[in-house]
Amino acid sequence: MTTITSDARVKAERTFPPRAAVVSWIFFDWAAQPYFTLITTFVFAPYFATAIAPNPATGQSLWGFAMAAAGLAIALMSPLLGAIADASGRRKPWIAGFGAVLVLASCTLWIGKPGDPSIIPPLLTAVALASVGAEFATLFNNAMMPTLVPPERLGRLSGTGWATGYIGGIVSLIIVLGLLAANPETGRTLLGLTPLFGLDPASHQGDRAAGPLTGLWFIIFVTPMFLFTPDYPAKRPVREALHEGLSELKQSIKGLPQRKSLAAFLLANMIYTDGLVSLFAFGGIYAAGTFGWHTIQIGTFGIMLAIAGAFGAWLGGKLDDRIGPKRVIAGSMLVLLLAVAAILLVDKDSIFFIKVAPPAPGGALFAAAAERAYLVLGCLIGAAGGPLQAASRTLLIRLAPKDRIAQYFGLFALTGKVTSFIGPLLIGVITAVTASQKAGMAVLVVFFVAGLGLLMRVRE
Repeated sequence: MTTITSDARVKAERTFPPRAAVVSWIFFDWAAQPYFTLITTFVFAPYFATAIAPNPATGQSLWGFAMAAAGLAIALMSPLLGAIADASGRRKPWIAGFGAVLVLASCTLWIGKPGDPSIIPPLLTAVALASVGAEFATLFNNAMMPTLVPPERLGRLSGTGWATGYIGGIVSLIIVLGLLAANPETGRTLLGLTPLFGLDPASHQGDRAAGPLTGLWFIIFVTPMFLFTPDYPAKRPVREALHEGLSELKQSIKGLPQRKSLAAFLLANMIYTDGLVSLFAFGGIYAAGTFGWHTIQIGTFGIMLAIAGAFGAWLGGKLDDRIGPKRVIAGSMLVLLLAVAAILLVDKDSIFFIKVAPPAPGGALFAAAAERAYLVLGCLIGAAGGPLQAASRTLLIRLAPKDRIAQYFGLFALTGKVTSFIGPLLIGVITAVTASQKAGMAVLVVFFVAGLGLLMRVRE
């Protein structure tokens, strides 16, 4: 009888799926990214603030309240859903269910006609639901990572995923700006073309088309993951998994004080993720109000930021495997902190208190010095935001118990969302009280300083 050695047993346990499975998993980030790029950042959010809401400050405030409500729902449900997924085993059914919510809610955004206040409540409800679908689908997709590559390659996998997502965002932005969304005054897109499908520039149909495009994009590009990436094996029915998941979740929460580094990391993630999400969510709205940018300017800025983000995430993934995710996170936060502080000192007619010529009406794209300064600082934010998020999920995998990975990704999502309503809420309230977008954005400095301080207590 042949005896199986312990080394052979370890090798057998460390069998990983073929490259096609890994590449298909990576394309989930490509599939989901247009929601964050087109809807919450560069196209629909600024369009909502400038064309649907009564004024940009009110639009920023209303958008903040909607994002806060979505964040609270995600925070409350994430740990429980993660625990149930660990107990039941499978991830793909959850991704499919929440992906359907993302698709349907995104398509609903087509109803957002300009200058129609009655459309604001259903529109914000759809945005909130799409956010819930995107975040939960991402949670369960993240939980598949440990089965795809060896531990020493997790950083590269995570960074490549984020970089691929950024590239997907770039491509989707080019499609919207170059082929669909046109300047209402000229009737031409960024490429000088008339919009495809007869989309009407006057009623901003090109901006509104970002919603249906996001849904269709997700369906097409998430399909390879369902076809080629293996799922965890099923363990038990959902009803049994519910009871077991609740029990394990209680044990995990009670045990967090004994896992001091993990607890410190989750707390740090809670704070700096709130700051980062708020920064991305309101960056385009802030630019629209400060410089008077419209869809084409904001979208072009988004393409540049996404290119910087893709490079940053790819480089961050390589650094993650070489120097560890904690150092990558800390370095990224320092860059974000300095960039946000600098942005607060840039106005349309001044840079760091030095007067400059403001943008000229109808002038060339980004011709003003203040606009170019904002572009540089925005690219720094993009280059730092990618590795911050990618390294955060690899640090969690290194700190969390391997048999409860989805549950801890649920806690990860909880800490990333339980206070995620605070950032948008504070920005919304301060902006509403002061009628100043700059005052609202200044609160983000506090989030990054506090997050960096807590991260220093984490031991890998």
